Amino acid sequence: MKHHYDSFWEKLGDSRFEEWKQQLPALIDTALHPQGNGNLPRWLAALEILYDFPSDQPFELNESVVRAGQDTLDAGHKAQLESALRILMPWRKGPFNIHGIHIETEWRSDWKWDRVRPHLSPLEGKRVLDIGCGSGYHLWRMAGEKVKLAVGVDPSLLFMSQFLALKHFIGESVPAYFLPLTLEQLPVSAKGGVFDTVFSMGVLYHRRSPIDHILDLKNQLKPGGELVLETLVVPETYGQLLVPEDRYAQMRNVWFLPSVEELQRWMERCGFNRVRCVDLNQTSTEEQRPTDWMQWNSLPDFLDPEDPNKTIEGYPAPLRAVMVANKPA
Repeated sequence: MKHHYDSFWEKLGDSRFEEWKQQLPALIDTALHPQGNGNLPRWLAALEILYDFPSDQPFELNESVVRAGQDTLDAGHKAQLESALRILMPWRKGPFNIHGIHIETEWRSDWKWDRVRPHLSPLEGKRVLDIGCGSGYHLWRMAGEKVKLAVGVDPSLLFMSQFLALKHFIGESVPAYFLPLTLEQLPVSAKGGVFDTVFSMGVLYHRRSPIDHILDLKNQLKPGGELVLETLVVPETYGQLLVPEDRYAQMRNVWFLPSVEELQRWMERCGFNRVRCVDLNQTSTEEQRPTDWMQWNSLPDFLDPEDPNKTIEGYPAPLRAVMVANKPA
């Protein structure tokens, strides 16, 4: 697994990454310790099976389904490959297709990308950072925009294993990497942030201190860089802010759901300029739902069966805003 980072260290050529090169190896070693997650040996065993299959195959990163490999395996090998991929369930962010095996994920993450992409500054040649990247679906879509470097950050070792499965089949030529860490663990360069674009999609409402999260994102951006912040909000008619009494859509770890106007104020107070909401979308049960690759409860189970505009707890149904802003130059 550690060979994944061999080329990563080489990509960090900018002097502003010195703290990263000095501090990250030990943090990654700690994160990958088997005692940290009892399932890790099982996931690593699945990866070892996958690594026996052809890599550096044709791939496609610019379509809704991220594809890797050709549908040329015989029935026996295809069944073996699918069995190994299913060890890495549940697959939440996607969809993917590996050697003809379609992984229908819980989320149609391509729908979110289609909402976000038209509002981005060009990514070609840029360094981008994706906080809470999940399995890395959006990292691959960013890489499809010909970025110089795409770094995903997520503490989930399952998501890391799913990303490494795709990385094997897509190959090392694509500069996309996964750090099994949190945003708070990332070093902040004394010379300032180095990323041109920082994404935080589906993370803010899980943070007990949303202002600190926004400031941490800002610290990773270079002057003039762009922040893309996607998060749950409440309709303006609901009020300024929702703090769930206990659960929100059956999630315990939801803390603050502001209105768009309130969120804009937070971002401006954190020093961002040109703050704008570029998309507002209520999540549908077509976008998030159980599948054969994610067989647990999903959005249809979290909504009021009598009124899909409310959660099962009676709060406004999930409404997601995409905010774009800039760090002053």
